[in-house]
Amino acid sequence: MSDSAELLSGLALGAFRLNGQFLQVAEGLARPVGMTAAWWQVLGAVLREPLPVAGVARAMGMTRQGVQRVADLLVERGLAEYRPNPAHRRAKLLAPTTAGREAIAAIVPAHQAFADRLVGELGAEEARRCLEAIQRLTTALDRLTDPR
Repeated sequence: MSDSAELLSGLALGAFRLNGQFLQVAEGLARPVGMTAAWWQVLGAVLREPLPVAGVARAMGMTRQGVQRVADLLVERGLAEYRPNPAHRRAKLLAPTTAGREAIAAIVPAHQAFADRLVGELGAEEARRCLEAIQRLTTALDRLTDPR
């Protein structure tokens, strides 16, 4: 295997492991307030502004079908609601309800505590370098995988 192929494999395996670790942390933070990591992820995507399911999927790197299943559950449980979309008659906007915002707010203290522990472990400057590296990697992958 060439050096570049080994690097790609190492990056992918590292990203898969990192994803699993973040999901485990997210599940642990969300579970005490009756949420799941997926619910938190989808609800978090629409906190600033309502989005169509496809927009959430694009922003989160998830499939539209997966987001749709989670969105429907969130609506069913009263944590989110569908609103009319002035830009598209059929693609409703997903928005958090008051209960959804309260559920996310309930996660904040544990999230902050874990963030402080992680940044304490890495150091603030190293944490920033890690974030920048992930951003550069996702930008490069976006450029290489854009169907246009």
